[in-house]
Amino acid sequence: MTASTPRLQGVLSPVLTPFNADYTPDADRFIRHCRWLLDQEVGLAIFGTNSEANSMSVAEKRKLFDALLEAGLPAARMMPGTGCCAIPDSVELTKRAVQAGAGGVLMLPPFYYKGVSDEGLYRNFATIIDQVADDRLRVYLYHIPPVSSTPIPRAVVARLLKSYPGIVAGMKDSGGDWNHTKAMIEEFGPQGFDVFAGSENFLLADLRAGGPGCITATANVNPTAIMRLYKTWKQADADQQQKDLDATRAAFAQFPLIPAMKAAIAWKTGRQDWVHVRPPLVDLNAEQQQVLQAALDKVGFTMPNAGQLA
Repeated sequence: MTASTPRLQGVLSPVLTPFNADYTPDADRFIRHCRWLLDQEVGLAIFGTNSEANSMSVAEKRKLFDALLEAGLPAARMMPGTGCCAIPDSVELTKRAVQAGAGGVLMLPPFYYKGVSDEGLYRNFATIIDQVADDRLRVYLYHIPPVSSTPIPRAVVARLLKSYPGIVAGMKDSGGDWNHTKAMIEEFGPQGFDVFAGSENFLLADLRAGGPGCITATANVNPTAIMRLYKTWKQADADQQQKDLDATRAAFAQFPLIPAMKAAIAWKTGRQDWVHVRPPLVDLNAEQQQVLQAALDKVGFTMPNAGQLA
């Protein structure tokens, strides 16, 4: 990655990690899934929330990342999740991503301790950036307080931007509050800080506000329709496209999202091993799978070329 490398834009997927029955990651299916997403023009936010990344070890993530690189997938289209509770783990994963030429890294705050101060959050991110010590680094802060219970306040963003201009490149805002996302775009967008919506539910709003797109779970299963809105958001049917995306998202959201998406892939590919999730998550039971399939049929859900994932 060089200073001239294009910044990540558009739609990225926190890529689902396929597990075997013994809960070990399946690198072959992971590569196929990533390649299928790239064929739909979706970027790869590997090791995000929906990747079950926080149920995986640093060694497992490095092995999967190296498998993608060895398979020839472009690192510049990747935004690996590298934020861990332990600073040395974050530094190790971030250094590997930068060395490989990743387009950026998505960095959670340290989320185990609650009620930490702005100073503590700043020191965490600053220490990682200082120890990586590479001008090629592009950090996208991961604001997901409904899950982490550790928000990244505006004051921390402002201080990081001042200290590390060009390196602190943006944010994934998964807070679920569009007004917060909009305020971040308005305040920090003019400084070159790209605020991705954390769900396709806000994709059209993000683009209309000057944002770069979205990093969204259901791009794992509905990439074609989401990318279509990204490409055609200025057209007359954009609002209807957004409503259709919302309906598909709602069908999945009846159930825990990760098991539901894996169940949908198992259904569309005929590979039942796609249902496996790593504990403490559990897969959908047969009745839940039937309800999900009926809801997805009702909204006209399809997965073009899903056979590539089999």
